[in-house]
Amino acid sequence: MAADPTPFAQDERDLDQLGLDSVEEVRRRCEAFRKIFARLRAEVGKSLVGQREVVDLALVTLFADGHLLLEGVPGLGKTLLVRSLAAATGLGFSRVQFTPDVMPADITGTSILVEDEATGRREIRFRPGPLFAQLVLADEVNRASPKTQSALLEAMQERSVTVGGETRQLGRPFFVMATQNPIEQEGTFPLPEAQLDRFLLKIEVPPPDRETLREVLERTTKVESVAPTQVLDARAIVAAQKLARRIALAPEVKDWIVRLVLATHPDGEFCADENRRFIRIGASPRAAQSIASCARVVALMAGRYAVSFDDVRKIARAALRHRIHRSFEAESSGLSNDEIARLVIASTPTYEQASGTSSGTSSGTSSAAATKGSSR
Repeated sequence: MAADPTPFAQDERDLDQLGLDSVEEVRRRCEAFRKIFARLRAEVGKSLVGQREVVDLALVTLFADGHLLLEGVPGLGKTLLVRSLAAATGLGFSRVQFTPDVMPADITGTSILVEDEATGRREIRFRPGPLFAQLVLADEVNRASPKTQSALLEAMQERSVTVGGETRQLGRPFFVMATQNPIEQEGTFPLPEAQLDRFLLKIEVPPPDRETLREVLERTTKVESVAPTQVLDARAIVAAQKLARRIALAPEVKDWIVRLVLATHPDGEFCADENRRFIRIGASPRAAQSIASCARVVALMAGRYAVSFDDVRKIARAALRHRIHRSFEAESSGLSNDEIARLVIASTPTYEQASGTSSGTSSGTSSAAATKGSSR
């Protein structure tokens, strides 16, 4: 029998080659996904202390085939998370440290004139930039100029790069993890709304607590440190992404996702009256797509073969917080986008009211219905 072409070929077969025609096949494929997810989470955790929720959401974004925006002050392990994930997956990795003088050609690549030493003939060849990788770390992305951000936007949305009138496709998977510092604003360019909308999730990285910081000191100040080793490859990741897209999404759960997004529109029928004054512009349809894609991965993580209300609730804030535009009243009151997203989720019951009227308003009955529905 011929040897497997890669050491992770069995993972790919377990995820991709079995059908979904019987309960046993579904169970086997979903169990294979859970094992891979747990293995990857544990390997990343060897170098990244704490931040369990941040790691989980980063892996959810990877398996949902999207891009991730990490926001936090320096020193919280954002770059370490990306490097650890690259080492554990074996994906082609590149890092771009954005500054205002970084030009589009610096990240997309450029055509150069090359002379063949043997023949002396000259020809134009394309030299690819750092975007031609499978996992790209866009460090301090808000320091890039608008022109450079537009080049990154094309790569994120189209999975391709256009240089010199020629479009070149990027590899799969293609995963952009961008970081930005929320404090230092001098010399930065706020990300345009169109680019923010292309990030599947936005994660706000919290500072470590006492025990976590003590563990950081223990691990990082010793002579030897443990580095992640590869436990997955690109082919298995693509197979896992395909499996996640086939997880069932019940009409009731799908309708709640739709109403959650519509509840962020202040002029719509589903927006709660107490929330209208805090929102200027609501989330786009990509928010609903992001929630549905990520909820499917969360369901697989939990060993379920269909998305529940709890799966949606776990990732809805991360999908909405960067897509909501605050009103002046919310800004003057010190209400953050994350808090507004939390209010929207809390005030939108999982089921519509029996009368058929708007379910955007929150009441004791609707809150009880939401609590009951989340246990499904």
